[in-house]
Amino acid sequence: MANFQVKRDDSDHYSVLRIGGFLDAHTAPQLEEAIQKLIDEERYNIIIDFKELNYISSAGLGVFMGFIENIRNNSGDIKMCGMNPKIYRVFDLLGFPSLYDIVNEEKEAVEKF
Repeated sequence: MANFQVKRDDSDHYSVLRIGGFLDAHTAPQLEEAIQKLIDEERYNIIIDFKELNYISSAGLGVFMGFIENIRNNSGDIKMCGMNPKIYRVFDLLGFPSLYDIVNEEKEAVEKF
């Protein structure tokens, strides 16, 4: 089974989920669980750090689409940072850059809140 991990860091105004490994149909539920936990705690300013992510499938992409409406309805957002060119290309092909703020550095993502 593909290796995937989610690490969470909270600050006062936002939370960062650092994801790594392979995000696919098998591992997407782990990410869903992590995001749902943030929502349950009413933490709607979320940064996803992709620095350690090597692969994402359509199931992985679907996780973000599944939560974004709820998060934005609660005045929050999902910002994305640290994508390698291969991962960014997948997001770009599906038009994600027009839906989400995708930046290089976590610091830039924080400034967008």
